Amino acid sequence: MKKIISNFLALSFTISLFAMDGKEIVQKALDVKDPAFTQSAVQMDLIEKNGAKEMRLVRQYGRSKDGIKAVVMVFLSPASVKDTRFLLQENKGNSPDDKFIYLPDLRSTRRVSTAEGSKSFMGTDASYDDLSTRDIDVDTHELLKEETKNGFNCYVVKSKAINPSDSQYGWRIQWIDKETWVPVYAELYDKKGELLKVLTVEKLEKITGESGQSYDIPTLNSMKNVQTGHETKLEIKKIVVDKPVPDRVFTQNFLNTGK
Repeated sequence: MKKIISNFLALSFTISLFAMDGKEIVQKALDVKDPAFTQSAVQMDLIEKNGAKEMRLVRQYGRSKDGIKAVVMVFLSPASVKDTRFLLQENKGNSPDDKFIYLPDLRSTRRVSTAEGSKSFMGTDASYDDLSTRDIDVDTHELLKEETKNGFNCYVVKSKAINPSDSQYGWRIQWIDKETWVPVYAELYDKKGELLKVLTVEKLEKITGESGQSYDIPTLNSMKNVQTGHETKLEIKKIVVDKPVPDRVFTQNFLNTGK
């Protein structure tokens, strides 16, 4: 009888998974618990179509507090971007995230306007809007299929803005790993329906924080603009998880002073 019940429960669980729709899958990806804090050393490579490469070193701080995320990036090198500092602060609901950037040449911090959302962030293949998480209700989400991608067993979900003017893309397709619920691959299409960018998680590592909790963190990512051939690679060289970062770091004053 125990075996029958066990098999029945397993069958019920399997059926419930297959019954999931695209929105539920995306919601599970959004619900993945983030570390309370992160401190990381990041290597950013900008790679031209001809293979020429510019390497940048970045110090990054992250915070997740009451479900609201904040990220600060401090560019350390090369000299052309040294001391540039960037802050992204999430807002609840459908309100756009607050983004601020400190430019050392001007010795001032300015707000990045929503009108600049489609512009390149610091010459990378990511736009300012790419740095933000879209609210789930501003898109439709269609489960296309299940597929193995780069060694991950994935759900494949197509997301499209309900209001076309609300997104720089025509639609997005994500491959979401069934085990970790982390999106490990994505295709971004332009308004003409042509493939524009490809985002690939090349390495996903389980990192244990100082709290003892483990997190699945992408430590090597690439974003390539397939129309221009330009590519951006991000590699986390070192990361400390759940070690508190002072609140002052996530402020405009920190952008202005660096301390």
